[in-house]
This record gives sequence, structure tokens and C-alpha cells, in this order.
Amino acid sequence: MTINRRDILRHLGIGGGAALLSGAALAADIPGLLTGTKPFATEPLVPVTPVLPVVQPVVPAAPIGVNAELFARAKAALERHRPSLRHTDRIGIADFSAPSRESRFHVVELATGQVTSHYVAHGRGSDVAHTGYLEHFSNDFGSNATSSGAYVTDGYYEGKYGLSMRVNGLDWSNNNALGRAIVVHQAWYAEPEMIGVHGKLGRSEGCFAFGRDSHFQVMRALGEGRMIYADKLA
Repeated sequence: MTINRRDILRHLGIGGGAALLSGAALAADIPGLLTGTKPFATEPLVPVTPVLPVVQPVVPAAPIGVNAELFARAKAALERHRPSLRHTDRIGIADFSAPSRESRFHVVELATGQVTSHYVAHGRGSDVAHTGYLEHFSNDFGSNATSSGAYVTDGYYEGKYGLSMRVNGLDWSNNNALGRAIVVHQAWYAEPEMIGVHGKLGRSEGCFAFGRDSHFQVMRALGEGRMIYADKLA
């Protein structure tokens, strides 16, 4: 049996408008139409755009320049004291394992791991011989020592050393901080030039004392309601 173009058009019920169909398009549809495996009209194919996974930035286990174990302790303290903090985007970490001649106070951006580091003095009660190393912590009134643990930054005030920032102790090891007037302040003995002359900074009475430039950078970065974590690795 011979099937010609006119028979196919008549079979499909297509009138004179069939002339608008190209021979190539009709020829492509004929085999399927005759076998019943392909309808005459088909839906156009819609291209599918693949959904690519969102690649998150990889933050190192510990930011560059910060001891990994100390950073882990600080992160654990952050989670423990999260309800007491207004902001958790960045933290201050005081690494008192290092001597005062090293920039051992780190402000860490937690989302990116970016770090800025500063010189900070420790309390004279923690370094009686003035070796430049913190020997021990104390939370006692009158000890003039540095206390370990997590602090939350509080309000600003004008004091003996100008604009300063209060801190409140959140752990049993530093819960006297507010009563002891432990604060963040500027001090001449914490200027970096002291290291060139004496090989170390001077000592505070337990406060986080900084040189002028670092003092304002730290206060501006931390503001109120962020955590400072102070500790020393054995």
C-alpha cells in the first residue's frame, strides 16, 4: 500500500491550511503518527536550569594568629553565655599565655575569621616580679590581678584614663569584675614604645589596658554587649 501526502492530510482532517506546514516538519511526524506512538501536536521542550549548591566561605578552625585551643575555649564560652550577649558577630580574645611584648589581644570577626591584634597589659598582681608574663589569675578584691573567663562589654564612661568601657564578668572566676572596677582603658604604660625601651609593657591593676590607638580600635570594634574572653593555656 502506497501512502502519499494527500492521503495523510485527508486522514488528519487538515484542509488547505496544511500548506503552511513544511514538508520537513510533516515528514518528521509521519512515522509516529502511523504507528500511534507519537501525537501530532507535542509540547515544546522547556530547558531546565540546574540548581547549583551555594558554596559557603570556608573559615579555618582557628583564625590565623590565634591559638586553636584558646579559640575553641572562647567559642564554647560564647555559646554558654549567648543569652547574656547582645551581639555575637565578633569577640575579643586575650591570650595571656603570651608575654606582654606580643600583640596578644585579638578581635575576631567570626563570619570571616578576620583578626586584628593589639598589645594589652595584665595586672601587676598577676606578675609581681614584673617579668612581662602573667603568672596567675585572681578574682579577689585588692589583688590587682587579671581575672580569667568571659566578660560582656558594658557602657562607656569618663574616668582617670579618659573614655573607658566597663566590663561585667560572666564566670565564677571573674564575677567580681564590676565591683573591682575592671575596665577597658587607655594607659601610657601600654603604648608599644614601652616594648622598645623595656622589652615589655607596664602593668595595670587588673584592667585591660591598651595604648591610645589600640584602645579606640578595640572599643569601637566591640562596642557594648559583646564578649571578651581572657585565658592562659598551661
